[in-house]
Amino acid sequence: QVQLQESGPGLVNSSQIFSLTCTVSGDSITTNYYYWSWIRQPPGKGLEWMGAIASSGSTYYSPSLESRTSISRNTSKNQFTLQLSSVTPEDTDVDCCARSEGLRVGSVKREEYDYWGQGTQVTVSS
Repeated sequence: QVQLQESGPGLVNSSQIFSLTCTVSGDSITTNYYYWSWIRQPPGKGLEWMGAIASSGSTYYSPSLESRTSISRNTSKNQFTLQLSSVTPEDTDVDCCARSEGLRVGSVKREEYDYWGQGTQVTVSS
């Protein structure tokens, strides 16, 4: 059974950089053909795909967030990390990590991801 667990600061000040980590168990993040994504949902809005990291380590980002987003990984800990810079209160959301077989750029369809984390709340104070 594959499990994903997000962890992060919960509360961040505007203009800061925040980092969220997704810890994966039951599979290696280097397993071929799988991609590991970050998806968020601001309050009262729909899901938004933020970016992904491939099993190879290649990264892909949403064009709307690319200038502020970085995804990296620690293969020894089987974790991948999202960094978002220059945050504002509009970045307040619930962030989830998810696994897909094949790259799903921009997709937020739940059926296209076979495993999801439970999500973590991030609040940006003004």
